[in-house]
Amino acid sequence: MSQIPDAPSSSSTLRAIAQTFRLIGWISFWIQLVLGVVSGIIVLLFAIFSQRSGSPSNNPGTGFGVFLAVCGLIVLGGGIYLAYRYTRIGRQLQSSNPSNRPRKSETVQVLRLGLWVNLAGTLVTLLGAQAIVGTLVARSISPQAITTQFFDPTRIISGLDMLVVQANTNTVSAHFAGLVGSLWLLNRINRA
Repeated sequence: MSQIPDAPSSSSTLRAIAQTFRLIGWISFWIQLVLGVVSGIIVLLFAIFSQRSGSPSNNPGTGFGVFLAVCGLIVLGGGIYLAYRYTRIGRQLQSSNPSNRPRKSETVQVLRLGLWVNLAGTLVTLLGAQAIVGTLVARSISPQAITTQFFDPTRIISGLDMLVVQANTNTVSAHFAGLVGSLWLLNRINRA
């Protein structure tokens, strides 16, 4: 980007790219942050209540799924940081001093990192969702969940279990927002 001469048309193009980086960066940042905080609170509540209740949720599949959900949230933290970094790149691009502007290759490298982080987070979170949903389906179709003669509370699907599924969906949505933002910016920078 700093290789672009200071001609009037390239200056307006650079300004437009900088504004796009700031706008998309902030939109991506806030979407990921809000969805990540909501998911984090739900998973934290799940961990607290599953420890206290003693356990419908101590199923190994659910435990592994929640572990992957937490890993997806940690990776989402990296995606949130990169979305914030896009806003800083936009601010640097608006600098009147060309030496303060990042190079196009450096900017593309940050965008690619954002893509990989959000893809990895999506994969980990989807694997966690598969483990959790698989465990819940196994619990719901077990013969003990249907009969009332041998009531086993560990076979009941609670509302908290469903909230964990919702938390995973929110995390996947947050990673998707990060992917869309990174792709949009990468497309915009390659058109210039």
